[in-house]
Amino acid sequence: LKPGGANIPVTEKNKKEYIERMVKWRIERGVVQQTESLVRGFYEVVDARLVSVFDARELELVIAGTAEIDLSDWRNNTEYRGGYHDSHIVIRWFWAAVERFNNEQRLRLLQFVTGTSSIPYEGFASLRGSNGPRRFCV
Repeated sequence: LKPGGANIPVTEKNKKEYIERMVKWRIERGVVQQTESLVRGFYEVVDARLVSVFDARELELVIAGTAEIDLSDWRNNTEYRGGYHDSHIVIRWFWAAVERFNNEQRLRLLQFVTGTSSIPYEGFASLRGSNGPRRFCV
């Protein structure tokens, strides 16, 4: 992670730096080979000039498409923690706000919270996190 790092103990003082370097390594270097293979394969199918006009969010929408969010499916497949429950006033406010959103705003909320605006084919019951199946959680 850093020159001579194997000989540097992790302490409270350098813990933040260690975590930042570890995350960067895992994201950037830990999957380099897989990412390069994916990109090579992608560009074999899609001309790079066509892709260059999109930002990351637009490209995701082009590839995955946009789906109409089924609000009752979303709500029925949400779990609550920290003392919250479906009838808690804050949760009622949350769902009331989401009900007033248009589909684009709902997709943006979903992307903000989960990192993706795509909904699994099977619906919110099959939502996945970075380490496996993971329900939407408030």
